Amino acid sequence: MNERISEIWVYLAASPLLGLTVTLLAYLAAVRIGRRCGGHPLANPVLIAIAMLVPLLLLTGTPYRVYFDGAQFVHFLLGPATVALAIPLYAQLRRLVRLAGPLLVALLAGSLTAVLTAVLIGKLLGASDATLLSLAPNR
Repeated sequence: MNERISEIWVYLAASPLLGLTVTLLAYLAAVRIGRRCGGHPLANPVLIAIAMLVPLLLLTGTPYRVYFDGAQFVHFLLGPATVALAIPLYAQLRRLVRLAGPLLVALLAGSLTAVLTAVLIGKLLGASDATLLSLAPNR
């Protein structure tokens, strides 16, 4: 049995399928964790999967490019999935128009928080002035 698992590992490690397989397994595990946490916002499956994948890539010394060669299929599918969200969003158009004020406030607050956080983290990590300027929106 161990020999068979070893053969599978050697095959996967030499092919781009490893990135896809590891990504899907990490996401499935993260979904289970999220459900066990009752859907708490901090138990976001995408965040948990990333938190699982980064140490794995670092421990195995796998360059991101090698990982992404396999995981790019998931990346490719994100585009159509995002576009597909437009259909249920359009179905809620009247409600969105009614809530335009609070939505605009939330969008502005979120945008401001994202920019300030990016610049502050860059500053704390010692980023150059050029990098800090690239993190902040111009005009």
